[in-house]
Amino acid sequence: MPDLPVVPVLGQVRRALDEAGAGVLVAPPGAGKTTLVPLALLNADWLGDRKIIVLEPRRLATRAAARRMAALLGEDDAGGTVGYRMRMDTRVGPRTRIEVVTEGVLTRMLLEDPGLASVGLLVFDEFHERSLAADLGLALSLQCRDLFRGDLRMLVMSATLDAEPVAELLGGSPVVRSEGRSHPVETRWRRTPVEGWIEPAVTDTVLHALDEEEGDVLVFLPGAGEIRRTQERLEEAGLPSSVEVHPLFGALSGDRQDRAIAPSPPGRRKVVLATSIAETSLTIEGVRVVVDSGRMRIPRFDPGTGMTRLATVTVTRDSADQRRGRAGRTAPGVCYRMWTRQEDRGLVPERRPEIEEADLADLLLSLSIWGADPDELRWPTAPPEAAVAQARELLQELDALDREGTVTDHGRELAGLGVHPRLAHMLVRAREGGDGGVACDVAALLGDRDILDVPGRAPDADLRLRVEAMERARSRGDAATAGLRGHRVRRGALRRALRESDHLTRSLGMDRRSSRSGASDGVGALLAYAYPDRIGRRREASRGRYLLRNGRGARLFEDQTLGSSDWIVAADLDARGRDARIYRAAPLTEEDVMAAVGHQVERVEEVEWDGEAARVLARWREVLGAITVREGSLERPSPEALARAVLQGIRASGPGAIPWSRDDQRLRDRLTFLHGIDPERWPDRSDEALLEELEEWLLPFL
Repeated sequence: MPDLPVVPVLGQVRRALDEAGAGVLVAPPGAGKTTLVPLALLNADWLGDRKIIVLEPRRLATRAAARRMAALLGEDDAGGTVGYRMRMDTRVGPRTRIEVVTEGVLTRMLLEDPGLASVGLLVFDEFHERSLAADLGLALSLQCRDLFRGDLRMLVMSATLDAEPVAELLGGSPVVRSEGRSHPVETRWRRTPVEGWIEPAVTDTVLHALDEEEGDVLVFLPGAGEIRRTQERLEEAGLPSSVEVHPLFGALSGDRQDRAIAPSPPGRRKVVLATSIAETSLTIEGVRVVVDSGRMRIPRFDPGTGMTRLATVTVTRDSADQRRGRAGRTAPGVCYRMWTRQEDRGLVPERRPEIEEADLADLLLSLSIWGADPDELRWPTAPPEAAVAQARELLQELDALDREGTVTDHGRELAGLGVHPRLAHMLVRAREGGDGGVACDVAALLGDRDILDVPGRAPDADLRLRVEAMERARSRGDAATAGLRGHRVRRGALRRALRESDHLTRSLGMDRRSSRSGASDGVGALLAYAYPDRIGRRREASRGRYLLRNGRGARLFEDQTLGSSDWIVAADLDARGRDARIYRAAPLTEEDVMAAVGHQVERVEEVEWDGEAARVLARWREVLGAITVREGSLERPSPEALARAVLQGIRASGPGAIPWSRDDQRLRDRLTFLHGIDPERWPDRSDEALLEELEEWLLPFL
């Protein structure tokens, strides 16, 4: 076993699990907790022939951890004693005793087998990241232990975790701390804040570090766009032939990720441009320099609009410290921070748990299948009520829950597809209608970054263009040739979309050859199943501006082909500003709308007083949320509705607002006398008691 800092406390971890059945291990990055702890527990008496499940927050860390443990056991690769399991990539064999899985896999395991009969220990690694899937997995596992498996062991591990609350959640379990061992890292701040785009400043700093420092360089950037632009700038700067630049983010293929984290050959150096994927759980050999842009990208969900947008925010203190520590894993290093000392003092201590800012539709569907309400479980952080209510409303619109909130058979099928319930609903409905192949393409396109790019401006929002690109690539057998209408096709994103579509086709039990193809014109009708709350109708006399069903305004960028469409459904849009910006959408017809959500259209009758015309207006409207689908005059409003409209006019303008005939006026005066009401007081609209009395006698006569 390697001599790593966690080794001296392995005995304490064993005792915690032996005696309390649970524990919390706090150990800094590089201490060896991810790989050495599971191996050290493999022969525990209480484990018997059951498995150890290790949860990792990211696919890259999942694969790397399994391969590292297999290597420590002298095995060639994962799939023997140690395996891994994630969506679209599994290496588990009959001898596998340790499974490293992405966090969502545990939820599916629990829903399929609530007692986890084959599992003896659950290890939640890097729990400080507080992903939604990890919080849900922990809450379900705690109830599993309470109801079915009192012998199920649980271990929570982290580098920067407030351990005591988690230990209390686990029943007052012991906390084990490893002090760790790291090399000194010199921190260098900027003298002035970065203004404008971050890429030029990062590029200059990387070039300086290559000249002044030794070893490989790890650069933290918010997302794939910044990585791509920084890579272009570095390559244009004329790097030495001995320096290679490698991107590293979640959407890359496994092979490209592996090349980024592999040690550099002798005499060569590399620059790794990474998102926060490289903060924890893995060591990139040879890194001596970290350049931290100070920015990170996180999803933020707005329950009021039902929209999730990616927000670029300032890095938190705990993340900045994690990033800095990457430079001191194997030798003394340097960390360049792209912010000033003064800015550093204002960093927020830690990131908010994802459960506080996420779309909870998938979580609530899982809980409904599990058979529990959110308030019945023990959570590290309870899910917000507003987000839960919005998720329940959406799932009911998708027919995944009934009106009492009970999961339907349809909802159970959606949960088994491994995609967001919106997309799963679209896939199932499309399969029933013979359009499953196109729906798989649409779902794959929406699950990753956009495959289209136009330098200098936003790509056309029409999702049909992207479906056509996939169809062309599939028919030609060459993804590189699929350019379309002046757009540049991102080949890597296109290849991933093709693989994902094929995976979804298999998950649905379909043969793509048996489903209709070349049906890109039907994309809008399919999208309406996935995004019924984002159906929009064009505002009158306006091009490219829409009112969405959820009441939100939305608009297309200038000169978009969809701008004249009367109906659209928006699949990808932000939530900023008065009108959300639409990035990906498709056109609809009114017939499409009625086919998808016609059963949710409501008829509303409105009988109101029109002060300007001094008369009652009666009309009916068929509404889909905030959208009026159709409307017309109401020929026979109820007498009571008419009476209340007249009284509305009296309240607003006094009895003089009504065009009384001479005979009506005499009758009115006679009735007011009989009821003891002074006609001269009628115009006094401030007399509420008088108006209430008028209603009592006037209502039966109107």
